[in-house]
Amino acid sequence: MLVLELALRGLGGSAYVAVRHAEYDYFTWFIGLVFLPTIVTVVMLVITTYKAHSPVRRPALLALGLIVVASAITLAVNGPINVEQLSWSTQSPPADWAAIRDRWQIAHAVRTLALILALVALSTPATARRTGHSPDEA
Repeated sequence: MLVLELALRGLGGSAYVAVRHAEYDYFTWFIGLVFLPTIVTVVMLVITTYKAHSPVRRPALLALGLIVVASAITLAVNGPINVEQLSWSTQSPPADWAAIRDRWQIAHAVRTLALILALVALSTPATARRTGHSPDEA
């Protein structure tokens, strides 16, 4: 995704809008398809680890919090920009299209970092178990 976003920075307004319109046809349903099982699974993990008083509870809670942060960014920034960009004309993008693109890309980078950190948090207990160390040991 980073490579695509960097490549999009080199496009003019018309080409940028055309690429965004093409992306929405596929990314919207795909993200929806992936998000629901992810959030349900992590919530179930948090509930299970909480009931079992497992040391994995903290990393699971951290991961859930990071997923919630990423979702909030999507709902507050990226989603509204996506909807706005769908109405843009490839023939005449708005004058401030580059500023909007930049705001979208910054929010996307932040939410991607949050999701990567969530994955790391979920991976830490498994790694610690294989090496014989508890994730709570420092």
